[in-house]
Amino acid sequence: MTTDVTLSESAAKRIAQIVSAEAGKQALRVSVEGGGCSGFSYKFDLDGAPTDDDIVISRGNAKVLIDSMSIVYMAGSEIDFVDNLLGQSFQIKNPNAVASCGCGTSFSI
Repeated sequence: MTTDVTLSESAAKRIAQIVSAEAGKQALRVSVEGGGCSGFSYKFDLDGAPTDDDIVISRGNAKVLIDSMSIVYMAGSEIDFVDNLLGQSFQIKNPNAVASCGCGTSFSI
């Protein structure tokens, strides 16, 4: 399966920093779950290695793992890392989302 999910330079740098500080972790896992204010929500975890059904997205020293079910909801998305007055967070810029909530982690399709 091919994917067109991309990783911004700022997200790649932050993922590389986080993973290098965590023993046994190699990648950021992004998944989509039911729930949240708008119907679906993104979940972020550190992971050791990809499973057989994972899509692996790499940029520089950063690696993101997305399972085959979640990738369907994320096609065309960009994973970004934002550091502003509201705080630091990973954000998904998802062109498929028709609505999202203020927290930036919940969306609907």
